[in-house]
Amino acid sequence: MLTGFILLAHKASAQSETSQFAAEPSSYKSRAFAMEGIGNFAVGPIVPTLNGNPHLFGDWGGLQPWLIKHGFYVNVALNEEYMANVTGGRTRDNVLAGQVAAALDIDWQQLAGVKGLWTHMIVINGHGRSFSHTLGDSVTNPEEIYGARGNVVAHLVSMYAEKAFLDDRVILSLGYIPTGSFFGFDYIACSFMNVSICSNFAPGKYVPGGKDWPSGNIGGVLRLRPTEQTYIMGGVFVVSPHDYNGGISGWSMAQSGLGKLSSQVEIGWMPSFGHDRLRGNYKIGMWYDNSRYPDLYADINGNSFQETGLPRRYRSGMWSAWLMFDQMLIRNGSGLADGLIALGGAAYSQGNVVAMRDHEWIGLVETGEAWRRSSDQIGIMFQHMDMSRTVTMQQESSQALGVPFLSNQWGQVWGVQNWENVYEAFYSFHLLRATTLQADFQYLQRPGATTTFGDAAVIGGQFTTNF
Repeated sequence: MLTGFILLAHKASAQSETSQFAAEPSSYKSRAFAMEGIGNFAVGPIVPTLNGNPHLFGDWGGLQPWLIKHGFYVNVALNEEYMANVTGGRTRDNVLAGQVAAALDIDWQQLAGVKGLWTHMIVINGHGRSFSHTLGDSVTNPEEIYGARGNVVAHLVSMYAEKAFLDDRVILSLGYIPTGSFFGFDYIACSFMNVSICSNFAPGKYVPGGKDWPSGNIGGVLRLRPTEQTYIMGGVFVVSPHDYNGGISGWSMAQSGLGKLSSQVEIGWMPSFGHDRLRGNYKIGMWYDNSRYPDLYADINGNSFQETGLPRRYRSGMWSAWLMFDQMLIRNGSGLADGLIALGGAAYSQGNVVAMRDHEWIGLVETGEAWRRSSDQIGIMFQHMDMSRTVTMQQESSQALGVPFLSNQWGQVWGVQNWENVYEAFYSFHLLRATTLQADFQYLQRPGATTTFGDAAVIGGQFTTNF
């Protein structure tokens, strides 16, 4: 999975920089719709063109203020990544991959006087190839960007409308939506290059009913904010039984096989503690997909389908659940993320139809205020992933029969899978306005959740900017 355009905007706009606009004063001013400033992080996608300011090229020669005045928020972001393994893994290799992302958000209240209506659209152009494949580890993707997106000039990521009611306490979103950009969403996790928790977690984002960037599902999300510090979200999405929702290009949204539904719900609490207003974000959620999926091991009688040759057993429904948090521990600036922040979570899925059963993570991020580099950022992270017992049984059956291992939701398999640990550390340098350069180190214990290849030490670098 790629990081979302929102996340590029977050990286390129350093922690202490906030959205400022040169629009003329008026009684109405757009904000990071529709829950800006509520809790440590926005509930669901914020408008990236608002969050992404400042721009590398300033106000685009006066064009940005004119567009903003008329309700158009336009941004273009670049993300280039380099990654190499210095030891371990399937092969020694290094990979360069990247993308250009463009977003158009329209505030129809500014443009046409329609109160509380927004439309959003994001397209991307990617290049490069997958480092995970050369490393022999499809379970955790060390890189955020991993290859081209359909070999098209503009791959569609999202296209939807939002309408706010009751003073922004009720918000309805309808259209083509990456579900993981609303549910189980945490953009601070995308400070790390490993994409397994960015911006949504594995395993939920790699199954048809819970697609995340750059794929989406047709559907809707209803967000309710009973109090300033709480929210409830619910969503219903059409499930696409394809590897690439919207086709390889993203534009073929009415694909064959549609008809089943994925229902999602999330409850969140966004407190602010003490004199320093130490902001937190706590959420719990789950989703259920009523599609039928093949059991990873069993035939119609419960035995290995590979051994008996009988039809596979199908399971009705698939579920996933999560618990996530971010909490500022020490504040060292006025911005929402200016301080030492702890983040973590746990996610589970139905192991007889999904290859990864559970995923846990814990980490810390901090700004460089202590060494007078307040716009820099540093972080450490630990992740643990368990594969399901059912997929392990499938692979043991393949091994006993002497046949190739079957691929699963995480791609090619090189051995019997059990568990994997990832240790990561990064430092992000603020180079100039809206531009960062990040150095990253990861140590992958049991790459691909197998013992087939040696533990891998991976180095990486990432350059991001908002034009």
